[in-house]
Amino acid sequence: MFIAHLPAGYLLSRQIAKSHPAKGALIATGLLASVLPDTDLFWFYLVSDRQSVHHGYMFHWPLFWGLIAALSWGLSRALGAHGAGSFILVALANLLLHLALDSVAAGVGWLRPLSTIEVNLVEVPARYNWWVWNFVLHWTFGLELAIILAAGLTLRRDLLRRRPATP
Repeated sequence: MFIAHLPAGYLLSRQIAKSHPAKGALIATGLLASVLPDTDLFWFYLVSDRQSVHHGYMFHWPLFWGLIAALSWGLSRALGAHGAGSFILVALANLLLHLALDSVAAGVGWLRPLSTIEVNLVEVPARYNWWVWNFVLHWTFGLELAIILAAGLTLRRDLLRRRPATP
């Protein structure tokens, strides 16, 4: 996935937070978490000089995020911050959604570091010189466009509902 993580995060966060009193803050948390795994691209481009696939980094390990969520939940309980559970849930759900979407056309090691097996539902063949075209011109990019369309229509509807009626 290239461009659908944030829109997918909006759709998921909106569903989780729809009746929560801190709906806006939960959605913001979800949006941040929906793109958080790709912050490893900074390391990929600036430090490792693209020497390994960025999906192999720890930020693309589901077990890493599960551990972080469990530790965060335990710490929030120990500190008496019981309201943090909703934020941890929406963050973890979006982190895992990011990795599930990445698993469609790129490998994700769902059991790393315990196993090197990667889940990759669809192999995208290398047909074009610039690697980006291989993904943009593959049928799976249609899934991204569908997610973006759904999120755009949902956001538009949400914004129109909030607009006060004109006399």
